Amino acid sequence: MEYNRYEVARLIGARALQIKMGAPVLVKVPKNVERPLEIAELEFSEGVLPLTVKRAA
Repeated sequence: MEYNRYEVARLIGARALQIKMGAPVLVKVPKNVERPLEIAELEFSEGVLPLTVKRAA
């Protein structure tokens, strides 16, 4: 599914908040990455983000 830039921002932001609150990380994180936002971006780029977008018809 193709996401527009607003959906991408919402997905990454929501996942970063989950990670910050203690949710398990779904990718191997490099040592230089610490911020939840960067981890969420990694998850999104690898396609393992556990969130979807439900669009109205």
